Amino acid sequence: MSSILIVTDAWHPQINGVVRSLERTAEELEAIGVRVEVLSPQAFLTLPCPTYPEIRLSLAHRGMVRRKIEEYDCEHLHIATEGPLGVLAASVAKKTGLPFTTSYHTRFPEYVSARLPVPLNWSYGWLRRFHNAGCGCMVATRSLEQDLRKRGFKNLMRWSRGVDEQLFKPYEGSVLPADLPRPVFMYVGRVAVEKNIKAFLDLKLKGSKVVVGGGPQLEVLRREYADVHFTGAMVGEALARHYSDGDVFVFPSLTDTFGNVMLEALACGVPVAAYPVMGPLDVIGDTGAGILSENLQEAAEAALDIPREHCRKIAMNYTWAASAHQFLDNCIRARDLHNTQFAEANAAE
Repeated sequence: MSSILIVTDAWHPQINGVVRSLERTAEELEAIGVRVEVLSPQAFLTLPCPTYPEIRLSLAHRGMVRRKIEEYDCEHLHIATEGPLGVLAASVAKKTGLPFTTSYHTRFPEYVSARLPVPLNWSYGWLRRFHNAGCGCMVATRSLEQDLRKRGFKNLMRWSRGVDEQLFKPYEGSVLPADLPRPVFMYVGRVAVEKNIKAFLDLKLKGSKVVVGGGPQLEVLRREYADVHFTGAMVGEALARHYSDGDVFVFPSLTDTFGNVMLEALACGVPVAAYPVMGPLDVIGDTGAGILSENLQEAAEAALDIPREHCRKIAMNYTWAASAHQFLDNCIRARDLHNTQFAEANAAE
């Protein structure tokens, strides 16, 4: 396969796991000779998403998206998100007979129910129809695959994640204030209600709590937790150095499907404390690089005893090169499935 078009509603300037995963996958694919094009909200007029202005929603219609898809002229279409662009791209693909895959990055029904009184089965019903329309739906972990299969999702394919071991590594020195009491318990990621950050901030831990990231809940939490050190959003080496400065990475989310931030923390030599739920169960599991417990305080305190070198060793099992090859193999399998189904349909006629 020589060319792939990725359609995504999540793209720069957003900073999140979906954007990082797509960006690194594209870089690795291009390094092995695959042309990768990205169709994002940057190609259209946009408006801010209600309750989440950092996310821009595309003001496009099906004809506009169809023209863009035709201009890129790629062999395969991958729809990464279920937003306005993703929905329009899927509509174009179904109408024109173009084979496509999707990926399930976010537990969208749980995110919606955290904000609105929408029953989970309504949201999952819509998502099931959207993803089952393609030739394959890529998921990051075994836990997510099992969960979606039980909900009627079909053609599920595994697509794991990676970590940039050259950027995310142990650093010498400190970027945090010198008077910040140790140990440092750290959260890195979007500061939003669905991340369950308050469960971390309410813990009675010795030392300091640090939150690295931006989002719609940032200013509210800053006012409510004056004793917590909020850095705002970080990228690149500044982000990696903040990870490295932590003693324990606390991941309080109950809704993430993977949690790239856990890999980044581990690569920096920082053990993880989390709930035993999807994401942490798959990334940490029984590796010994973190503590999973329904009692997040006990997990955070116990994680202090985990050797930092062991954490980095576990993270090195994940590479973006392997992730990209897995993605490409899925696209090829999906295209073969599409061709088989097309041939069978013609034979039946």
